[in-house]
Amino acid sequence: MPTRARKGRRYRGMRTHGYGQIGQHRHSGKQGGHGNAGLHKHKWSWLVINDPDHFGRDPFRPPGHPRPSRWVNVGQLDDLAKGSRSLDLTALGVGKLLGTGAVGGSYEVKVAAFTKKAQAKIEAAGGKILTKE
Repeated sequence: MPTRARKGRRYRGMRTHGYGQIGQHRHSGKQGGHGNAGLHKHKWSWLVINDPDHFGRDPFRPPGHPRPSRWVNVGQLDDLAKGSRSLDLTALGVGKLLGTGAVGGSYEVKVAAFTKKAQAKIEAAGGKILTKE
């Protein structure tokens, strides 16, 4: 259809272009609704392709998955020790020991969880890790 014959050209200067009174047939019809309208309905296939994590569920992290609320790196043990050779990280509220940094001394560390890298660094420095029983 040629542009000169289209409705948009024929109705130039007319407010509603033949679609009735105030605001009918305006704005959101061409996009299937305003905002997130239709994401569970007619925009579902768009959602699956373009934004699969929109509703926030991660299948690799189930709702009851335990996650440590606080952790410490082995490089921070010198600051926490304050001259002592034994550290109880569970009493300090630390859930996991991570392996970043260098160990300054040999420590006996009590912690609920730790990484293999942290264990290797502690044992290489002459210390050991005790798990929470």
